[in-house]
Amino acid sequence: MTATTRPDPAAAPDGTAARSLPSTGAGGTTVGPDRAPGASDRAADAGARRRWWRRRGVAVTGCSVLLAVGVAGHGLLPRLPGRLSSLAETLLPWSALAVPVLVAAALLRRARVAAAVALVVPAAAWLAVFGGALADKTSPGGDLTLVSHNVNQANPDPEGTVRSLLAAGADVLALEELSPATAPAYEQALAEAYPYHFYQGTVGLWSVHPLRDARAVPIMPWTRAMRATVDAPGGRLAVYVAHLPSVRVGPAGFTAGARDEALGLLAAEVRAEPVRRVVVMGDLNGSTDDRALRALTDRLASAQAAAGAGFGFTWPARLPAVRIDQILLGGVRAASAWTLPATASDHLPVAARIHLSPDPAP
Repeated sequence: MTATTRPDPAAAPDGTAARSLPSTGAGGTTVGPDRAPGASDRAADAGARRRWWRRRGVAVTGCSVLLAVGVAGHGLLPRLPGRLSSLAETLLPWSALAVPVLVAAALLRRARVAAAVALVVPAAAWLAVFGGALADKTSPGGDLTLVSHNVNQANPDPEGTVRSLLAAGADVLALEELSPATAPAYEQALAEAYPYHFYQGTVGLWSVHPLRDARAVPIMPWTRAMRATVDAPGGRLAVYVAHLPSVRVGPAGFTAGARDEALGLLAAEVRAEPVRRVVVMGDLNGSTDDRALRALTDRLASAQAAAGAGFGFTWPARLPAVRIDQILLGGVRAASAWTLPATASDHLPVAARIHLSPDPAP
């Protein structure tokens, strides 16, 4: 029986077997000798490009750079809906807590370079912005001691609060969140130490030096701001006491509209002030990093930033996280600034010692 042999279609013309090696297309797809890369290969290649961010450390590095830019250039960033820019700037000092989180994330991914970037870049930006606040800038001397305190309308121990404030030895004392029930009690308790005082609505001013031209400042439908001239030995000083509306965080964002409107009215009064040396004290419900306060902070300097040690957080009193109680200065220089021990209020009192230069001609 004769065997017949079928020709091998892959044989070469000379009768030898021809072998073709498979080639590999994009994304690991095998491409035969008679098959060109098709749609599946292009899809695989596109998928590989989309997964670039999954490479070790890329996401952490990107977040680190964005954090550094956000901290160093927060004042240049656009306004976010719901006034979230103000909220972020209020909490900006706490952005340092993101650094160890980013470093840990990079180390879990075994991305050493990303861990180094996460440690160095945001930390350098944070120190560039806030490093000066950590230094002790207090100095001896000064002509006048200022104290401001939101005493809390529901304060259960106003007598103890008064004792604490008297121990501070302030020349000028500003109180916020007074009420018709508590204001007379503070007036009586402070009368011996402070022969001059003026209060109206929820704010008041007590002084060891004569006061004149005292009046309410209309920033809201009810009185939450006032102004008076202190006839200090070194010259006249215009003092504003203010308690701006509270802010909240809710579904609509940072509800600071009422505060910002009242702040604009207060800033307009300060701009029109004829006395060149000006102090603004009180609960402003905002930090000096908050862009909304620029109407004041562009003209006035924070006593804490200029002559304090640390951030001087004031609220909440039990575990202070933000500084919303301020002493802002114009035409005078702070020698030192600090926070006082806690009282029965939910705010810490703030204090500053200032230098008074001779008063320029009016």
